[in-house]
Amino acid sequence: MVKFFSKRRLKIAEQILIVIFFAVIIPMTVCGFIINNINQQSNRSQLREAALMIANIVSEEADVFQNSINNELSQIGATLEYYGTFEEDEEYLKTIIKDMSFYKELKVIKPWQLKQFDKYKIENGDAVFSKPLKTGDYLVAVFDVKNIKEKLFRTIDENKRQIYVITNDDNTLIASINYEEEVFKSCLAQLPKNMKTDESVIYGKIKNQPLVYHKKTDPEITIIVNTTEDMTRHLIDYGRDKILLSILLTVLAVFFVVGLYTSYLYTNIRQLFKAIIAISKGNYGRRIRLLTNIFTPFEIVFLGNEFNRMISQIHKSYIQLNKKNKELKQMDEIRSNMIDTVSHEFRTPLTSIQGYTSRLLRQDIEIDEETKQKSLKIIKKQAERLSRMVEDILVIPDIEGSKLQFDLAPVNIENVIENSIMLVKNNENREIINNVVACDIEVIANNDRLEQVFVNLIENAVKYAKDETPVILDYELKESRLVVSVKNDYDIIPREKLKTLFDKFMRIDDSTTRTTRGTGLGLYIVKGLVEAMNGEIRIYSNEECGFCVKVYLPLAVQEEVYE
Repeated sequence: MVKFFSKRRLKIAEQILIVIFFAVIIPMTVCGFIINNINQQSNRSQLREAALMIANIVSEEADVFQNSINNELSQIGATLEYYGTFEEDEEYLKTIIKDMSFYKELKVIKPWQLKQFDKYKIENGDAVFSKPLKTGDYLVAVFDVKNIKEKLFRTIDENKRQIYVITNDDNTLIASINYEEEVFKSCLAQLPKNMKTDESVIYGKIKNQPLVYHKKTDPEITIIVNTTEDMTRHLIDYGRDKILLSILLTVLAVFFVVGLYTSYLYTNIRQLFKAIIAISKGNYGRRIRLLTNIFTPFEIVFLGNEFNRMISQIHKSYIQLNKKNKELKQMDEIRSNMIDTVSHEFRTPLTSIQGYTSRLLRQDIEIDEETKQKSLKIIKKQAERLSRMVEDILVIPDIEGSKLQFDLAPVNIENVIENSIMLVKNNENREIINNVVACDIEVIANNDRLEQVFVNLIENAVKYAKDETPVILDYELKESRLVVSVKNDYDIIPREKLKTLFDKFMRIDDSTTRTTRGTGLGLYIVKGLVEAMNGEIRIYSNEECGFCVKVYLPLAVQEEVYE
């Protein structure tokens, strides 16, 4: 058994059943047997004491009855002494019988008639009492047994026990209650041979049905009190049944309450198991749903709440981890795109520089001055292009880490725009309309970085505008900021695509972008630089402007706006 339980882990329900068996059932059963035994002992003692008490009461009533009869017979005998003739005595006795119906017969007889008279009357079911007279005769009183029964049992309120009053010499029955022939014979048969006199004694073989006798010497009668089986069943057996029924009901109540408690507990624990299994399979959105009521322990509720809180944290971490994984994948894609883009973008100017430099270094040919100057200009232009691309790439880590720090000072926006236009590569000789030329306003910014912003914006506008369309630069004052806009004529860009243009390496996938070169970093860098100078950049695409970029910059002297 121990070996079996050591190999197999019991479930909570099984453990509770075992605990109930050893901690409740067995103790209650033992207590029930002990209580039942004590109750039987108490009831048995009560039956014995009651039987003894009844025997004593009947004995006392017999004494009272005998004393009463003796006194009455003595008074009658004394009265008879005043009458001289037999006829007068008979007349007087008839008067007594008439006045006192208790007496069945009163008679004066000779001594030699006494025994025969007693035997005859007793055989007829009557009780005979005699009193000697001074004349030597006997005054005999005959009573109906029913009357004697009323006298003997007048104080006994008993309708269950069997009481028998018999004579000592021949066991003749004088009076009884609940008489049964077989029981009477059984009581007589169990009487001991040597009986104690003038005291109540318990005898008999059945301990739960005590028999009591009380043998009297005056009058010479024996009182037998029998405890019936019905009384024993009512007092002892019914009491035992009630105790056993109470124990059974208690056990059933315990099983019901514990069963109800166990069912709720087991249901909640199963919820916990299901949640754990779901989590082990990767379902981090699963939560424990407890059945909370009076039977739900605080610990289970606390465990469920903490478990749900833990799963929420794990779920959040899982989402963040997935997000980080996606970001890492994007970073990996960005890295690959950056390598491809940079290698492609760098290859073209480097090839030009290398080619023209090799051409200038050749000794086998003679190069005129105009060709040298043209070659050097191309080398310078491609070097500047490489420098801008390197500058763009170097500024990306600072933008990503929010580490861009540079000195801010009042900057004249008109000068910045003019210098930016001069630095723009405009191979198509596209018209640039500068309406900011008359804007003598200063903004808080970094001059070099602000030029880098507008060079990128103007260059992109020139590169991606439709043929034969100008690029327009304009400005306006809005609250405490100067808004500089760069517009070009371009097809309307969908809103979803427009939102992604500030991302790294993001370009519009159409015929225009496929025929132009670029790293896809321009707007990303511009946005980072503008925000680092406490500004804001917005892009629009509609029928009015095609494609428009607006840069919001803080004014150096805000009071001028309100003048």
